[in-house]
Amino acid sequence: MTQFDWDFSAPTPSVMGDHDVPVASDRLAGKRIALLLTGGIAAMKAPQIARGLRRHGADVVAFASADALRYVARDALEWACLGQVVEALTWRAEHLSDDAPFDAYLVAPATHNTIAKMAAGIGDTLVTSALISALGRMEQGRTQVLVAPTMHGSMHNTQLVGNARKLAAQGVRFIAPRDAYGKHNLPDTAVLCAAVGRALSGSALKGKRILVTAGPTPVEIDNVRRIVNRFRGRLGAAIAEELTWRGADAELLLGDGAWRPSAPMQLSIARNYDAYRDMVLERVQSGLFATVFSAGVADYRPRQMVAGKIVSGADDYMLPLRPTEKVIDLAMNAAPQMHAVAFKYLEDVSEDELVRVAAKRLDRAGLVVATRGQDTKGREQRALMVTRGGVMTIDGKPQIAAAIAQHLEALAEPGVRELAAE
Repeated sequence: MTQFDWDFSAPTPSVMGDHDVPVASDRLAGKRIALLLTGGIAAMKAPQIARGLRRHGADVVAFASADALRYVARDALEWACLGQVVEALTWRAEHLSDDAPFDAYLVAPATHNTIAKMAAGIGDTLVTSALISALGRMEQGRTQVLVAPTMHGSMHNTQLVGNARKLAAQGVRFIAPRDAYGKHNLPDTAVLCAAVGRALSGSALKGKRILVTAGPTPVEIDNVRRIVNRFRGRLGAAIAEELTWRGADAELLLGDGAWRPSAPMQLSIARNYDAYRDMVLERVQSGLFATVFSAGVADYRPRQMVAGKIVSGADDYMLPLRPTEKVIDLAMNAAPQMHAVAFKYLEDVSEDELVRVAAKRLDRAGLVVATRGQDTKGREQRALMVTRGGVMTIDGKPQIAAAIAQHLEALAEPGVRELAAE
């Protein structure tokens, strides 16, 4: 029997009901989202989008044009949204949503025709009528309107760009389409959900440029061998994802390893220690609000890299090492006013000793995230958040990421600044 052959066993029991969704986060908890579907083939993905939004806690109501319902079944939409699809104007005036206003309107997919009607103020269908009301609410600061354009490449013309620019100037947020096969395609569901979260974020980090470093920084021995540690950057990715959802202009600089995050975020790869150092300094010198230094940076490197490949077979091979430069020190020397979060990892020490060692980094960073080997098991992690004001214990990577974001959020509030080192 192979992996492709069913052994006729029953599925693993689950407490989830048929309509339930696996919880990804509570970032959209309490938010009502109107999912507006227009007549593009990508409407077939609407149930997946609705369930994706619900995975983050949102309540979703689908508005579908007659053309949209040619591409997606009404029953599938209602199953995904846990409610009836709004498909016609009635005496209830659902398009106005006065009784239960929406926090955001997501038009996905948005056709060329619908975008043109939005720009011209035409409300001749259920969806376009709902959008006229949505734009009014947006201008009053009561909702957000997001548009995910999908269409064939030949339909990308001056009229499309002009209409999109006009709407963007009003405050409409256009989600970048996925570019493939000569078309504007619907982005992945995770991208759409994060875009909604960013639009609804009230965080002081919105628009702040933040660099998050993560993963190993390999050092070369020869052209084929290198020294690398076991860290793969999962916590750093969680931090970058949290900052992205809060609206920050966050970039994850990930050292070259065997793992890549699937969550939507700006991602750059540092192939080795030298590339990591240079990329950090380039970002810092271009101007950053903060850097989160969570990478497992190599402490040592070979005194000399061997050109080509070292011949194998010798009984012993001596590899002299020398210390690497401390990148956090280089970065903070280049930008002393930049906020910094440092990390300290130790093994076989007490928590008191861990805190004592971590506190030494408070000369450069306002927060030091201190962890021990015995407190890190797979995807589980326990950390001590060390600041000049004290120590706080946090359990779990998502919770650690949220605590770091909250620390930076407090620093971004108007009139708040980090205390200088004594």
